[in-house]
Amino acid sequence: MEKYEKLEKVGEGTYGKVYRAKDKATGQLVALKKTRLEMDEEGIPPTALREISLLKMLSHSLYIVRLLCVEHIDKNGKPILYLVFEYLDTDLKKFIDSHRKGPNARPLPPPLIQSFLYQLCKGVAHCHSHGVLHRDLKPQNLLVDKEKGILKIADLGLGRAFTVPMKSYTHEIVTLWYRAPEVLLGSTHYSTAVDMWSVGCIFAEMVRRQALFPGDSEFQQLLYIFRLVGTPTDKQWPGVTSLRDWHVYPQWEPQNLASAVPALGPDGVDLLANMLKFDPADRISAKAALDHPYFDSLDKSQF
Repeated sequence: MEKYEKLEKVGEGTYGKVYRAKDKATGQLVALKKTRLEMDEEGIPPTALREISLLKMLSHSLYIVRLLCVEHIDKNGKPILYLVFEYLDTDLKKFIDSHRKGPNARPLPPPLIQSFLYQLCKGVAHCHSHGVLHRDLKPQNLLVDKEKGILKIADLGLGRAFTVPMKSYTHEIVTLWYRAPEVLLGSTHYSTAVDMWSVGCIFAEMVRRQALFPGDSEFQQLLYIFRLVGTPTDKQWPGVTSLRDWHVYPQWEPQNLASAVPALGPDGVDLLANMLKFDPADRISAKAALDHPYFDSLDKSQF
């Protein structure tokens, strides 16, 4: 690790501490993620190694944060892995916050929302085409290069080797705001559609500059969703009432989605509605989303 000069701790990720550092040889800024691994006798668990090689392969997409290399050190006989990623100075949560308060408080320009959403769908489509679900997409996990207007997915694919914890290390509750209803209802078989629900929530949040469903418990999270989208029935979502955590909920009628995102035009509302379909089988895929009319006015050649 002598190759890197640690500059400061930039956060506690879900899996460990994250530092901003500098590669002494090249001067390149990097993010060092220190991961605590549950070791078995043979050393690094094969699941972790598989995840890391997958991450390295996926990170060749422009829309996924690049894993530059992996450093392995032994500290008092305990192996520690540092994942070395490219460094980006901000994330989408901070970017939205900066447009909500302070001197830059103004809506995100519609062409920027369109561009960011397109890049997000590109990144998600890339993961899904390799059979990888992210499972925890949220604005904090989307890094932004403000100068270039590029958005990249971070914290990807470690979900299976390191199991997504319910609390992060700093004992912050892991946010439920972007979690798909099938996950909240305890479905064990979920698909790429879980990520598309999260993409829909993030899309709405860029438009509104505040979360669409800000629940602070799984039950309350579902109520937020049902109040807007309506309480689901077995007719629109076959099997929903037999999911593990289904209860009897108040019967809400679906609201007009446009009222939740007043700044969004009809094409945008239609795309959002397709991302927020209850039945995962009906939810639009990332690949199909790229061809939605909402993106017709976007110059796609730049991507």
